[in-house]
Amino acid sequence: MTSRDTGTEQLIKDTAKQLFFAEGKLHATTQEIADAARVNRTLVNYYFRSRDALFDQVFNEAQEALVSMIDEVMESDMPFRQKIENLISVFLKEAMRYPYREIFVITEMNRNDVINAKKARAEKVNTFLEEVQREMDKGNIKRMNPRHFTMNLFSLMAYPLVTAPLNKILFGMNDEEYNALLEERKQLIFEIIFP
Repeated sequence: MTSRDTGTEQLIKDTAKQLFFAEGKLHATTQEIADAARVNRTLVNYYFRSRDALFDQVFNEAQEALVSMIDEVMESDMPFRQKIENLISVFLKEAMRYPYREIFVITEMNRNDVINAKKARAEKVNTFLEEVQREMDKGNIKRMNPRHFTMNLFSLMAYPLVTAPLNKILFGMNDEEYNALLEERKQLIFEIIFP
């Protein structure tokens, strides 16, 4: 029985992730992935059978990583203000590292008509919405439907990432300058939520 070189397999996945999420090359071909990984295209096919299989695996891992990252913050026992501040920081840090990941995940969810509405996920979201409602009842944040609060929070974080190429052109900024602007945005978002 032959053993698989998991180092090469991981290199191919990491390279695909870099191309898809960091560089925005959502339609990178198997050959482009192989060239970037400096491996033979045959190896990509050996480990993943096809570009679509690699694409699906990277998508699933990206979705799981994003959900896991958010869950870790949301399920923590820290006070609500600190939890939101931490969420903003973690989300934007990861999003700046992989600016196209959210676009990739959403595109794939729409393409495959995959909405991960598992019961456990709904329960986690409901727990957070209840926490938001308690904070509103205490007067700590503006009263609104907790779903609007959550959508507003994620919109404030994600929209500048989704529109980054356009914003860089409009503002005449390079990647480094735009990342500095996003770093400033962390505090701004927090101050919008907690004036």
